[in-house]
Amino acid sequence: MIRHIVVASALACACMLALAENRSIAKDENKPAAMRFEWRMEGPAEQCGKSCRTWISAAGVITEETAREFEKFATETDVHGAVVVLDSEGGSVLAALALGRSFRRLDVTTTVVKTIPLPASTDRTPRAKISGRANCESMCAFILLGGTRRFVPAEAQVLVHQIWLGSKARRALESSYSAQELGIVQRDVGSLARYTVEMGGGIELLETALQVPPWEPMRALTAEEQRRMRLSTVDVLFEHEAPAPAVATMLPRAN
Repeated sequence: MIRHIVVASALACACMLALAENRSIAKDENKPAAMRFEWRMEGPAEQCGKSCRTWISAAGVITEETAREFEKFATETDVHGAVVVLDSEGGSVLAALALGRSFRRLDVTTTVVKTIPLPASTDRTPRAKISGRANCESMCAFILLGGTRRFVPAEAQVLVHQIWLGSKARRALESSYSAQELGIVQRDVGSLARYTVEMGGGIELLETALQVPPWEPMRALTAEEQRRMRLSTVDVLFEHEAPAPAVATMLPRAN
């Protein structure tokens, strides 16, 4: 069954090309910042006291360096079992798959939430609050699958879309594509299908994404679809508390 769906999906998106610089056409006008990983602690401190929760903020575009950046981040502090908060416009296919596999190996919980920094506290620990009004677009949906536990708030949006060759995205219908590019299409559709099944997601996620070309708006998945595709698997985000890192590792990196 899966084999037939993958073949059909591959034919449906015969011009999809998964390269490191690919971005959704809806976000191609600008060059948003690359994804960064930072520990955050809940605040204000006087409100949550000793029960302040911690999480890892993962906001920005997925570049070909993102998976390596996370591996480096994970060697500097204990991230096993942490909550990873995603707010991303998508990006590199191959890096997204590598990042999702790293998440699964480290048993993290993934969610779609925006981290809102708060004014500096007296203990100099970066404090923040979270808002469910966040987006997880394009390949971010597949990163979300990497979490052992996955939570999507009612206010958040998971949007799917084909990934297109960046240099041809603006004129996708008029562009021509080589046999080599179509060969890469077949390979990458297979990689996405294998990853989706490996992470326990519904193959319907890939099928749905491949039906939305770059000249159309992204497709927002309903709460029912998110459940059916196994993008959201738990009802409470902080059921498992993330480990609290030392203050030194929580300080933001210099730009």
